[in-house]
Amino acid sequence: MTAVRLVDLREEPLDVAEVVAALDDDASGGLTLFVGRVRDHDQGQGVLGLDYSAHPSALDKLREVCERVAAEHDVQGVAAVHRTGSLAIGDIAVVVATTAAHRGDAFAASRALIDTLKAEVPIWKHQRFSDGSDEWVGTP
Repeated sequence: MTAVRLVDLREEPLDVAEVVAALDDDASGGLTLFVGRVRDHDQGQGVLGLDYSAHPSALDKLREVCERVAAEHDVQGVAAVHRTGSLAIGDIAVVVATTAAHRGDAFAASRALIDTLKAEVPIWKHQRFSDGSDEWVGTP
């Protein structure tokens, strides 16, 4: 079985239980999970909501990042799912998880996964602020 078990971009709400279930196996003693949610502020400004847009290559790039993390870390499983479209405060924007025989490997892999995803996958955030202004984040 491949270590990369679930990779997707979706407009529908994300399900943490789906990600956990995708990584179920008897060899893993540790599962680490990161859930990124839409917060109500950014750099001192009130946030009303945001929109995520993805480049057509984003899913392929996300899969590449997952495969690289799986190759570089001693893990049994890797999963990453990111939302697109309009999100409200509190909505889940991204879920990443890894499983490994030991917790240290799972923690390190999950940290690498979310950090690399944020740095390399072409997904852009358009924030709407409470003062009527807006901002694009992550655009080239």
